[in-house]
Order: sequence, then C-alpha cells, then structure tokens
Amino acid sequence: MSVAFRRESDEEHKEPKFELPLPPGPNLVTAAGPALIGGKIAALEAAIEGEGDAEAREALKRELRYWNTRAATAHVAPPIEDGVAGIGARVRIRLNGRERLIEIVGHDEADPAADRLAFQAPLAHALLGAEEGERVDFGGKAEAIEVLAVEAIAD
Repeated sequence: MSVAFRRESDEEHKEPKFELPLPPGPNLVTAAGPALIGGKIAALEAAIEGEGDAEAREALKRELRYWNTRAATAHVAPPIEDGVAGIGARVRIRLNGRERLIEIVGHDEADPAADRLAFQAPLAHALLGAEEGERVDFGGKAEAIEVLAVEAIAD
C-alpha cells in the first residue's frame, strides 16, 4: 500500500510540547520568594484537580513542573548591606531626569509594570552593588543613573 493512502494519527500532526524554559543562572529570590512560589504551586495543584479537559490539565501539569523545579532550586539571597543595592533592595534612582523606585527581586518575583525587576534585567543588573549617592553607567552612557536611596524591602 502506498504511503499516500496510509492513515496517520492526529497525534503525529501536533506540535511537540516542550518543558517551560528555566532562566539561566542561579535561582536567587528575596525572603518572600519561597512563599510566592509555594502559593503558585498550591494554586496550580488546585486548578489541576478541577480541570476536566485533558489538554488543559496537561498544560497545567507542565506549568506545575516548572514551579516545582523553581521551588527546589530557590535560594534566598543574602541580606543587603546598608546603603548598597542588591537582591531584596528598594532603590530610588534618577534616570533621564525622572525619579523611579525600583525593587530588585528574583526572576519569578519580577513584575516590570510595577518596577519589580529581576536581578538579571539590564537596569537592575546595572544597579547591583551601587551605593547611595553613586552614579552608575547604563545604556552606553556614563553616569546615566544617580542612586538616590537604597533600603531593604520589608518582608
């Protein structure tokens, strides 16, 4: 029989489902990070229990595997030094004449719209190790950022 007349299963035509990619580097989080990750895991477990559609349930299980891996690899970053920007710091800066309040957090805690930036993000990365009153290079410009204040994020 010719291959042209062979019936293939519908499964052969579906795109493969890969695991969610893990961010590169260490999984550093703030003191609040493990609880946030635990909350996501609990919510996903509850959603899986209540999901009737097999395909949607598999998607939720895939996301749950991601969060379980993140929970297993999470390390709380050491406390910041007084006045020095690091993971778990709230940093007031002046950039392009405008003041911003940035929180430097772990990858899974990030919310750029709320100025909660992952420590790997370019702006947060530029601020790591900066002290109050210091000027920091950013975006190819020398001393583009003025660090106005640094404080620890309250748990």
